[in-house]
Amino acid sequence: MAKRNKEALKDEEKRKLNWVNLSKLLGIFKHILPYKGKFVLGLIALVLSSATLLSFPYFSGQLLDVASGKTGGYFSSINQIAIVLAVILFIQSIFSFIRVYTFALVSENTIADLRKSVYQKMIAQPMGFFDTHRTGELLSRITADVGTLQDTFSITLAELIRQVLTLTIGIGVIFYFTPKLTSFMLLTFPVLVLLALVFGKYIRKLSGKTQDHLAEANVMVEESLQSISVVKAFTNENFEIARYAKALSNVVTISIRGARYRALFIAFIIFAVIGGMVAVGWYGALLIQQGKMTHGELFSFILYTAFIGGSIAGIGDIFTQLQRSIGASERILEILHYEDEAPANEGIKAPIKGNIDFQNVSFVYPTRPDVQVLQNINFHVKAGEKVALVGKSGSGKSTIINLLLRFYPLSSGELKVDGENNEDYNLPHYRKHIGIVPQEVILFGGTIKENIGYGRPHATDEEIHEAARQANAMEFIERFPEGFETKVGDRGVKLSGGQRQRVAIARAILKNPAILILDEATSSLDAHSELLVQEALELLMKGRTTIIIAHRLSTIKMVDSIFVIQDGRIIEKGSHHDLVLRPQGIYNNLLKLQLQ
Repeated sequence: MAKRNKEALKDEEKRKLNWVNLSKLLGIFKHILPYKGKFVLGLIALVLSSATLLSFPYFSGQLLDVASGKTGGYFSSINQIAIVLAVILFIQSIFSFIRVYTFALVSENTIADLRKSVYQKMIAQPMGFFDTHRTGELLSRITADVGTLQDTFSITLAELIRQVLTLTIGIGVIFYFTPKLTSFMLLTFPVLVLLALVFGKYIRKLSGKTQDHLAEANVMVEESLQSISVVKAFTNENFEIARYAKALSNVVTISIRGARYRALFIAFIIFAVIGGMVAVGWYGALLIQQGKMTHGELFSFILYTAFIGGSIAGIGDIFTQLQRSIGASERILEILHYEDEAPANEGIKAPIKGNIDFQNVSFVYPTRPDVQVLQNINFHVKAGEKVALVGKSGSGKSTIINLLLRFYPLSSGELKVDGENNEDYNLPHYRKHIGIVPQEVILFGGTIKENIGYGRPHATDEEIHEAARQANAMEFIERFPEGFETKVGDRGVKLSGGQRQRVAIARAILKNPAILILDEATSSLDAHSELLVQEALELLMKGRTTIIIAHRLSTIKMVDSIFVIQDGRIIEKGSHHDLVLRPQGIYNNLLKLQLQ
């Protein structure tokens, strides 16, 4: 993760505000279209708010001129001007409210739609996508990157328009009313801008290094907390603390160096800005002394230049934010441009009975193209039959299950279900007919009821209770004070292994699949839990095509067929009785080893 964050930060620093990069950001802005009416209203309010506010310095100057006795203008008393200023502020506040509120409505709804689109696209990807993208990286896309764009939608865009309007209108106004003083003031700008660019680039570079080291430190925390049992088992708490402290020390060192340059930059800016203000004040006083400017015009000029100076400083920050937003939009668009696993509404939707036929199936994982995992696998399972896959770890058993679930496309050969190529079925319809009870049961952090109901989200309470009863789960559920509403904790940590297995079995019973997959469902249980789980599994397997992955060979004696897999090939097949009669067979050898 540290490497990925580091790369992302460097990419952000390199983003340029050219048309190619801005077009990527505009690709995200299409999510605004459903709310374009509110967005346009907000833009109108923004323009009117900025224009109204920019009239304030002019009337403030008029107030000073009238107070000093100058006549011949639009106003004859300071009370008239005060009323106009109050009206301007009131109107400006109304426009500001409309602008802020409408932009908030648009940004919140747009970001919600964007997050939904990114999550929907992620969850619709095939398993190969998750093999090459870490969970933390994907989570960063939907949180950090979308959060960056939220600032762009809600604040940066409005501020950019407001600052550009303030800058252009303000400079135009002061050029019109005080051309000499404006020309004198603008002579100081190039030096300030050039130095600001040099300092800013170096400070951003140091800031990037700080973020890199902070990301590395955060990865240490994440890894140590995720593996806390290992840390404690090896009594390496002090080692981890020292490692984290060293990483933080690097962060502090670079941060202090960056702070030193920021302090120098700020000191220079203060000196230059105040010096510029003194110079402009001196020249303005000289023009007043010569009768070429009034006191009110100088006052208006000072207010306008304050607005303009604020806009220039604000635009620099906005450009930096836009550069970050472009980087975030690129990574989000990368996700959004992936093709979904399969079209949701296409394919065969016929009922599935459970006949399975592997015909010359070979397979390599996309992430390991040089490793042949399956080689010319051939076997047939009739509907309602029970078969077992046996072999050493890494022989290809789980890969067969992954292909049956259509987690990956075949490299070659055909996999038919009820005589149809399994890839011709509608994917959601197809997977609804397959249930799985895995070795490592993954439960969600909700209640027992919610986890069982995950097998069929619209099931009634009675159906959920019946599934729990058939799975021998009522025995422990009824002991909990909250019963089915008991929270299972993160990944089901509040339940024992046997309890989690029975919840998973209840979930599979509720799904009522035609094809059932049991992946080492009892391998890590004690004798009592295994007995209860085995009874539930026997009930679950009745009338269903069942594929069992088993290392404990005593649990598969009653299956119809056993396929012994080695190095991606089926080496032996037959019933338990047939395979035991082969003295030199691999299955017989595995059985002897377990008995020993």
